[in-house]
Formats: sequence, structure tokens, C-alpha cells
Amino acid sequence: MYLKRKADGFLAEWKADQTRKPLIIKGSRQIGKTASILKFASANYENVIEINFVRDEKYKGIIADGYETADIIKNISLIDPSKKFVPHKTLLFFDEITEFPEIATALKFFCLDGRFDVICSGSMLGVNYKKIESNSVGYKTDFEMHSMDFEEFLWAKGYDDSTIANLLFHMKECKPFSELEMKVFHALFLEFNIIGGMPAVVREYIERNTFEGSLDTQKQLVADYKEDIRKYAYGVDQTRIINVFNRVAPQLAKENKKFQISKVASGARFRDYRGCAEWLADAGMVNICYCLEFPELPLGGNYDADTFKLYFADTGLLVSMLDEESQDDLRANKNLGVYKGALYENMVGEALVKQGYKLYYYMKDDSSLEEDFFIRSAASLIPVEVKANSGRAKSMKTLITSDRYPDIRYGFKFTKNNIGHEDCVYTFPYFCAFLLKRFMTSFRAEEEN
Repeated sequence: MYLKRKADGFLAEWKADQTRKPLIIKGSRQIGKTASILKFASANYENVIEINFVRDEKYKGIIADGYETADIIKNISLIDPSKKFVPHKTLLFFDEITEFPEIATALKFFCLDGRFDVICSGSMLGVNYKKIESNSVGYKTDFEMHSMDFEEFLWAKGYDDSTIANLLFHMKECKPFSELEMKVFHALFLEFNIIGGMPAVVREYIERNTFEGSLDTQKQLVADYKEDIRKYAYGVDQTRIINVFNRVAPQLAKENKKFQISKVASGARFRDYRGCAEWLADAGMVNICYCLEFPELPLGGNYDADTFKLYFADTGLLVSMLDEESQDDLRANKNLGVYKGALYENMVGEALVKQGYKLYYYMKDDSSLEEDFFIRSAASLIPVEVKANSGRAKSMKTLITSDRYPDIRYGFKFTKNNIGHEDCVYTFPYFCAFLLKRFMTSFRAEEEN
């Protein structure tokens, strides 16, 4: 069962571009990169040459005579003469290039040669990407792939693009959803966040129509992530990075979600753990949300790199790391318990990252004012608040009304409630978060007029 992905559309656009360059698809493990590439390849090429540098280590010798296209093709054919190279009808797919980043140097020569299309992929590319980047700068195209988002989950459940268009229409028109729509989409969104966006877990859930087995698959993915840390991190950093990874869920459950290194291990000091969070982010395991020094434009450069919150890149993996009692209650009764605020924040943060947003938050030194996230329009800085319970967004109101924050004119609030607009705050249900960037392309707030 193949699950439709947004990468499918990108690959089709890449193939249609007459000036296309070799493509590198980045993303963490088990998010469906290889499945999407092979599905695309079989539909678009007469010949597909797949080389997996984990499974077929012998192919690491294909650069023995240099990086020229003719030399690499000669050596691939020497290893396996059954592989056929038909100019302009052949795709070379180099998979798991993290194990052999040297192949990236050849992308320049494939690009200049122009007879064969090339796609590279692999998990954990982020931690080795500086070497890959330096070896192929200017001669490749990058695409960042994530685990499935809510839109892709809706596709998997049988909903089509007209459903997505209807959700966006309601947002643009500030038109409340019907009671039935709210019930159905809220239930779907909660299902999606319990199982997460890993295709293997989603596929099992769709086929069985039950959560049975999903937790075991998620826990195996977490174990695989930890094995990646042991494999790709060096020396003492392995233990420190795993310690940080293990503490993300417990620290999110706290009211103050700022990630505290002192809580990671006994006697832990920030200078010893510097870079651990960035390593996990480069590996695609977590999303970092940096604290703004002051809520004003521009966002870039206006943050403290040493003060941050950590969210899981896939909320389903966060769910899988909760304690057993919370697991049982969540899957059986849809009760989010003490993790309610953490889960909803993680859900919205994940949705923002998958749309291309970077994550920023703000907390005043005396903790009297805190805002979950920020995005921006051409003219305004826009606070984004996630409310686990009904209630007014006090910090957002202060940011909007105070003369101290002239870049902030209005805000967005994601809750379990329906669409609304009151006192310069636009309210949307959680399940609309994945559409925020599309909504912003044509939205002009009354407050900016």
C-alpha cells in the first residue's frame, strides 16, 4: 500500500524541469524517502539503477578511477554488467549516502554531463551535510522531506483535495465549521497525532483501523534513532545526546517548557552539552524553538541561541515516549492527561516546521509574559498561541495592545474551539494549523489596514 506524499508532486516538477540538477532528498529515517523515490522512478524511467551504500558496500569502490561520469558508469557496470545506462532514459538512485558522502563530489560531473538523472537520499544526512554541501555546491537541488503531515494523513484516510480546499475556505472567510465538521476533523487530528506521521505506523493503522501494534512500531523507531546516535555521534557526545533526547518528553510536561540542561543529568553543565540539541535537530529527530531576545522584527538574529525549547519532529514519537499509564489512557480514552499542553504545542510546532517556518518563542525575564510561537507577514510580527483549554490569551493581548511591541498588531490562537475573530485575535481549531502558510499567502488582517 503506497501512501501519497507531497514529495510526489515535487519529484514530478523536478522531472519536468529541463535544467534539472542532481537531487538530494534529506530527512530522518523511516519517513518514506526511498518509497517515494522508487515509486516515482518506476513510473518515469525505462532504467533505474539503485545503489544502496549500506546494503551494497562493494559500490563504494566506484570512484576508484575518479569522479567523472564515464568512470563511475564503467565501474558500476564492472560490478554488475546487467545494469543498463541508456542516455536520457536512466535514473541513478544513490541511497544511504550518509555511509558514502564522497559520492556527492560526483554530482558536479553528472550535472555537467547531462545524460543521466541522479537522485541521492539517506537518513542522518544533516550531521554529515557540510561535507556533502562543500563537495557539490552549485550542482545539486535539495529537498527536505518530513514525516507525513495532517494533509497527507487525510489523503491516506480517503479525503481528497476538495476537503483541504474547504478547510482553507473556512479559514479565509473566517466562517465557523459545522458541529459535525468540528467533531470529525478534531477526532481525525487526534488520531493522527497519537500515531504520528511515520508511514509504516500510518499504513498499519489504515489497514487495521485500530491502534493495535502502532506503539510497538513507534518504540522500534525510537530505538533505531538511539542506535543512530550511537553510530554517528562521537565519543562522550553519544551519552550526552541520548540524555538530551530522553529528557525532551519529561521537560515538555513541565509548565516552563524551556529546556534545562541541569535537569538532563546529575551535575550537567551547559558548556558540556553545547551542540547536543543542534545535533538532534540536524538528524531530524527534534525541532528547536529559540527564545527571542525581544518580540520585534526581524526574527533572524533576534534570538538567544542558548535558550530554547525542544519539540519532537513527529508528535507520534513524543506520544510513544510517555509513561505506560498515559499511553493506555490516551489510546483507549483519548485523554491527554498532564501532557495536554505539551502535546498540543508539539502538534502545532510540528505543523509549522513542515510548512517551512522556523520556531521562535518569547518569555520575559520575570516570566510574566510568554508566547508559544511567532511567524511574520510583510508588515507584522504575529504571535501564535496554543491553548490546551478554553480561555483568553493574556500574553497575546498584552503583546497586541502594549505600545512596547509596535510590530505586533494581531495574533493567531489555535484551540479546540471553532473559527472566530475578536479583539485582534484570530482563532482556529488545531486541525487547521497545517494550512497556516497557505492561508497567509492571501490574508490581509484588518489590523494592518
